[in-house]
Amino acid sequence: MEKSSASPNDSFTSAMTLTEEELACVRKRYVLPPSLRPDGTLSNTCLAIVDLSFLQHPLFRHQIIQEVQLACKELGFFQVINHGIPLSVMKDVLDAATEFFELPNEEKMHLLSPNVHDPIRYNTSLNDVKDKVSFWRDFLKHYANPISNWIDLWPSKPTCYKEKMGNYTTAVQKLQEKLMEAIFESLELNPNYLHEDIAEGSQVMVVNCYPACPEPDLTLGLPPHTDYGMLSIILQNHQGLQIMDRDEKWHAVPFIEGALVVLLGDHMEVLTNGRYKSVIHRATVNSEKKRLSIASLHSLALGKKVRPAPALVDEQHILSYKEGGLSDFLDFISGGDIMEVKYIDKLKINP
Repeated sequence: MEKSSASPNDSFTSAMTLTEEELACVRKRYVLPPSLRPDGTLSNTCLAIVDLSFLQHPLFRHQIIQEVQLACKELGFFQVINHGIPLSVMKDVLDAATEFFELPNEEKMHLLSPNVHDPIRYNTSLNDVKDKVSFWRDFLKHYANPISNWIDLWPSKPTCYKEKMGNYTTAVQKLQEKLMEAIFESLELNPNYLHEDIAEGSQVMVVNCYPACPEPDLTLGLPPHTDYGMLSIILQNHQGLQIMDRDEKWHAVPFIEGALVVLLGDHMEVLTNGRYKSVIHRATVNSEKKRLSIASLHSLALGKKVRPAPALVDEQHILSYKEGGLSDFLDFISGGDIMEVKYIDKLKINP
């Protein structure tokens, strides 16, 4: 029997494919409205670097916690150095990601999915049905914690992918647990608050490829948005990530060899009852080289809800957020356009 309609594969075009076509200009569906285009106007670069090697030192721990507190309160992001993940592990996972995106199209198409609920998904857009504009990136998303539950679903090609990605995801999950303890301590909570829930929580790896773009001033790799989770830990191989500060000014996040970028997400804003805010960020593209980023997004397990910590709710800080979880976020993006409505606004009691 013949198909009555075209399959999703028939209309799929990856950003990598467009780059290989050596286009002189971007196609119309990638062109952003003028108000959303990156105009090159940036404020002084934000530098918030935390050296985690001092975190366990009794003489310096308090200073590091204060640095974390200031970065979370003022910026919603910081970079970490001496975090314990070897450079070789980070290089290996970037190499594995590069090899994946350079595979022939037919080797990746079995992972193509428009369904945001799928535990492994290859695509170019968040929501093919709802998105009004396409963005200049390809991505592979998959769950990772606990790794034994998910690794069999990960790509079998390249053959190194499962081993190299597995080494990195395991290491970054442990780093996330350490960072959460420091953040809780900065809020004067018990560092072990929600310890088991965090150790057993969701970890979603989003592996992004932003190919060189012929007209980078007209489009973006990702639009301004906040991440849904409590923490996002980002490994990048080139500069391209930008964050918006509290004065709504854009800053380029510098590329620092061996450093990892830590972003606060919407669930952190909920958990802290607004003491710390999620950070708006976007991904820019360039005309000269391909950029890779690997984001490890962390929150509670799929079926669990994040709610404001009781110790952070009082007369001066009234309850300001409803509970929310990963499953709620997936429902949200499957039904709407993140460029029009923010997920965090859905969680505010008085937005």
